[in-house]
Amino acid sequence: MHKVRVLVANRPRLMRELVLATIADQPDIEVVGETQDEAEITELVERIRPDVLIIALQEPESRPGICGFLLGRYPQMKILAIAPERNRSIFYWAFVDIRSNQVQTSEDGILNALRRQPDLVELPANPSGRYV
Repeated sequence: MHKVRVLVANRPRLMRELVLATIADQPDIEVVGETQDEAEITELVERIRPDVLIIALQEPESRPGICGFLLGRYPQMKILAIAPERNRSIFYWAFVDIRSNQVQTSEDGILNALRRQPDLVELPANPSGRYV
């Protein structure tokens, strides 16, 4: 069974502990690292290569700046951004461009986002059979 490899990088300690407690007993999810220092995130992603990065969502109406940079370098990774004080979570992934979905801010919502496979967009083939 493939385990979802998760790096938890939430600054608020309480949020980090809640996330870790939520996924601790899940047999298909493995926490491969954690940090509270935003300066370490890029280096940890480079070294660990997680399937999912969980970060704090500071501004719920705008995508965190680190998303564009990391998804540009590691398009296979997904990012779950959580804003507990606003009861809001957003799931980001890259496929040609960066996409996102609202996530229910609950134990089930977080676990479903971690396990979710991104929707793939089928590109139309041109007459030569190549994808455009």
